Amino acid sequence: MRTYWQVDPMTTIASSVFTSRRAIIAYWVTTALVVFELTLGGAWDVLRVPQVRGLIEHLGYPPYFLVILGTWKLLGGLALLIPRFPRLKEWAYAGVFFDLTGAVASLFASGLINVGAMAYPILMVGVTVASWALRPPSRRLRSR
Repeated sequence: MRTYWQVDPMTTIASSVFTSRRAIIAYWVTTALVVFELTLGGAWDVLRVPQVRGLIEHLGYPPYFLVILGTWKLLGGLALLIPRFPRLKEWAYAGVFFDLTGAVASLFASGLINVGAMAYPILMVGVTVASWALRPPSRRLRSR
């Protein structure tokens, strides 16, 4: 039986570095997925791609809503990538969360309840929450 003074300090350091490295990789993978979604989705919205325009109209939103939504998505993706500005990142994460949960609610309200339509935004909500939770300290708001 080992006591606390018999723990190998190198093992402790190595495991914390490994855990830290895995967390950083997980953060950047999830953040890249969120930024990719925001950039591609925002571009499609601003360009009013026919498939997206058709879905928006089916959901009952006016076509100009796509330009507004797309612009905010593009700005949110940029906010998540640039260094510093932790408050801006908090707002961007909130916006992504509202966008994706709003998409799920809109699909549900319009009667488009099927696995194909609902799975992607629900999955992306999870990826967004993971990216937010895994943020390194430099990308978080400081407690007062």
